Amino acid sequence: MLDVRRLRILQHLAAYGTVAATAEALHLTPPAVSQHLAALQKEAGTPVVEKQGRTLRLTAAGELLVAHAEIILTELAAAESGLAALRSGRRGIVRITAFASAARALVAPLWQRLADSGPDPELSLRLSVQEPDQALDELHKGSTDLALVHSYTVLPRSFPAAYEQALLMEEPVLLALHPRQAGELGLRPGQPVDLSLAADLPWLTPGPDTSCYEMIQRACGAAGFVPDIRTRSSDFAVLAALAAAGAGASLIPRMALPDTTDSLSLHPLLHPVSRSIFTVSRAGTGKRPDLRRVRELLHDPAATPDTQRPA
Repeated sequence: MLDVRRLRILQHLAAYGTVAATAEALHLTPPAVSQHLAALQKEAGTPVVEKQGRTLRLTAAGELLVAHAEIILTELAAAESGLAALRSGRRGIVRITAFASAARALVAPLWQRLADSGPDPELSLRLSVQEPDQALDELHKGSTDLALVHSYTVLPRSFPAAYEQALLMEEPVLLALHPRQAGELGLRPGQPVDLSLAADLPWLTPGPDTSCYEMIQRACGAAGFVPDIRTRSSDFAVLAALAAAGAGASLIPRMALPDTTDSLSLHPLLHPVSRSIFTVSRAGTGKRPDLRRVRELLHDPAATPDTQRPA
């Protein structure tokens, strides 16, 4: 019979890549990790890892075990969490990892709704703010329970079979300009725009390590130009403030805009670009009552404006 503890070690090896990093994450010694892997291979009756240079990589059997371990370990953790809550009356803890604008516009109101409903002995939230790729990595490593991630029409995202995802909302990406610049381009407030009109403007974008940066590159490329980037910031609030100051143009998802946009001229695109927001969890966690409640609250149509909901 396969040992669950050794499956956990194999899962961490798949996530962290080396015996040393796996040992550090699990608070074990590298020799102990190696011994558990050797014992797991005996239990499986076939090699689950093999040497590749100075590191180890999973064999086909190892990848198969990791795929099943994702579900087995998640269900086991949910059962242990539920039993602990029953024994001690502690709250169930749901760890959420979200990108910045979702943390502000979706998780903060969720927290407020839970607070307004009175003390809940069964639910407590933890929040980490990360870009979508990092959030999914945290989910894979088991260090978060629910990831809020996005994808763009010009930059689709695929999800591994080990994840359960649900579309939460969709929102347009808007061209943000100083009203004077919009007037110079012959644009009225809110008028749809051909993005090529902004080809000669300076551009304000997120950092190159973000999918939002790639979205702008692709959208501008489809319009026939390479943006002249003058400023990079992964905080859309900074980009909006700079656009309002006349520093340049930016493409900003509607949810990432500041609450007050009076000093901006905002324009939908003639060739629309939209951002889809998903809730993502590990397969098999849907039975957890605390996680299920958080997902239901986030997917409640009252949680976000109707105009941001999928049709």
